[in-house]
Amino acid sequence: MTYRITLARHANSYLERLEVETQERFADLFERLAEAPMEHSKQLTGRGGRRSARVGAWRVILQIDAPNREILVSDIGPRGQVYRRL
Repeated sequence: MTYRITLARHANSYLERLEVETQERFADLFERLAEAPMEHSKQLTGRGGRRSARVGAWRVILQIDAPNREILVSDIGPRGQVYRRL
């Protein structure tokens, strides 16, 4: 059973501004996350249950709601900047 992925408004807006090739790479990541989110992301220490996943130099910040089988993507951005917003 797969997870449903929801993007926060900020994350969706950021994703839409990226090149099509990069958007496709994120789509591949989201498909893998929907099937096995724990395998394709890592726990962020001291961040209240948040996890991260990577697509090249880009990072995705997410939270997994296991009982509801949902993944909330809160941020997308370059590695050097995305963690500053947490």
